[in-house]
Amino acid sequence: MQQEEGVDAALIALLALLWEARQEAPDKPWSLAKLAKRAGVQMSTLLRQLNALSSAQLVNVTTAESGGGSALLSEAGAQLCSSVFAPPPAE
Repeated sequence: MQQEEGVDAALIALLALLWEARQEAPDKPWSLAKLAKRAGVQMSTLLRQLNALSSAQLVNVTTAESGGGSALLSEAGAQLCSSVFAPPPAE
């Protein structure tokens, strides 16, 4: 897996997508299909990335037996993304 400065760039991109989802609807998770499409990755890749973020307690993932599911930032993930992606306060 390609890593830059200790963090996988694909994980950063996925966090950015989940941050975008939170801005649109704070309590509404995005489906795994929508995330995979937006991220431009296969479902297996997405699930691997979400597993890593879930293990770090940054993302809450729900999967269904039918193969569907959804994901949204955890509170810790939202705090991290806020510090990384949110624009600086206006002076």
